[in-house]
This record gives sequence, structure tokens and C-alpha cells, in this order.
Amino acid sequence: MNIKDKPTIYLMPGMAASPKIFERLHFPNTYDIHLLDWIMPEEDESLAHYASRLASTITAPNPILLGVSFGGIIMQEVAKQINYKKVVIISSVKTQYELPKKMLLARYTHLHKLLPVSAISHLEFWKRFSFSEAMNKRLTLYEKYIGLRSPSYLDWSIDRIVNWQQKEPLPRTIHIHGDKDPVFPIQYIKNAVVVKNGTHIMIINRYKWFNENLIPQLAIED
Repeated sequence: MNIKDKPTIYLMPGMAASPKIFERLHFPNTYDIHLLDWIMPEEDESLAHYASRLASTITAPNPILLGVSFGGIIMQEVAKQINYKKVVIISSVKTQYELPKKMLLARYTHLHKLLPVSAISHLEFWKRFSFSEAMNKRLTLYEKYIGLRSPSYLDWSIDRIVNWQQKEPLPRTIHIHGDKDPVFPIQYIKNAVVVKNGTHIMIINRYKWFNENLIPQLAIED
């Protein structure tokens, strides 16, 4: 198959994660795969403007856009600006109504602005509050998947998630969600492909499920 004829998938990691989170996903060679990464937001940059800068790096026509967590929100914003085949969101939300109540509360109280993001951006912060050696080892293991995490980027990201405005799901959206996701709890999620015992990081620790089920989901006609 000529590369121009291959379906193209652009993959966007979650907040502060690197594209390495996709390293264990296996795609057939009939797909052309591109890994996207976070770019630093400009001061007070809107989500739409940020998405337009990211969209300018997407050159393939009519691609499949796949994003994890906040990356799923970003890819939906990109989809509003280009022609796309499908949007796939993993461990994310399709509308503002799927955000958990604590995030909606933060929208109106601005409590999220009090988070110590400069401390949270360092892995040692999480190790300090870990209660087991096993958890410390897991945190060290996951450090390889950490990407951009400057305080200004984290501040911007958290604020844009909390204040995201989208009332209806975009057409041709596939939503894959774990029933044990603590960030975006399943009780707020509608019309998703549910992964049993999947958590917010299931793209990493449930990669076998995705290798068995993701491509069949993409093949389903709308």
C-alpha cells in the first residue's frame, strides 16, 4: 500500500505525559502513525489557539485523531479546525457535562488556582506522600513517561480542563474509558467503550487490551 493511501493516526499523550506512553501499542503496517507532543502554551493562550498551533503540524488529510486524558480534549479542539476521519479519546471526556463535580466546583470557586503545581511537577513530591515501597517503585517506573511539566504549563492545563466548554460530542467520536478511572469517574461518562478495571493510566498498564481492541474499534463504520 502506498503511504499516501494509508489511514493516518495522530497520537496525543495526556497532560504532562510524553509520547512514550504509546510505546507498547502495536498498529498494523497498514496505518501511518505520528506521535504528537506538548508545546509550551503562550501566556493566557486560549484552548482554540493552542489547538490551531498543534493542528498546523498535522499535514495528512482526513486523519484519525487520538488523545489521552487532556490530550483527548486537545484533539477534539483540533478536530474543530481540520477535516478528520474519527476522533478517539481515551480516559477523557466528550463534553463539559462529563467533568466530575469537583472540577465543576473548581470552575466557579477557582480553587484549582491554589494547587502547588511547582511541587506537583516533581516526582519527589509524590514519593513523599507514598505509603509503600511498591508505590515508590511504580512512581519511578512511570517517570519515564513524564513529559512537559513546567509550573506554567501545568497551571494552564488544569485551568483549561476545568473551564472547558463543549456541550455536545463531536461527530465520529469513539470514547474508550476505564470503569476504575479516579480522575474522570465512570458515573459521569456516557456512551463509551468501557474497559473493565481500567484506570486513568490504562493506556500504559492495559496496553494489551488496546492492542486487541483498538483497531477493531477504528474499523467500525459510523
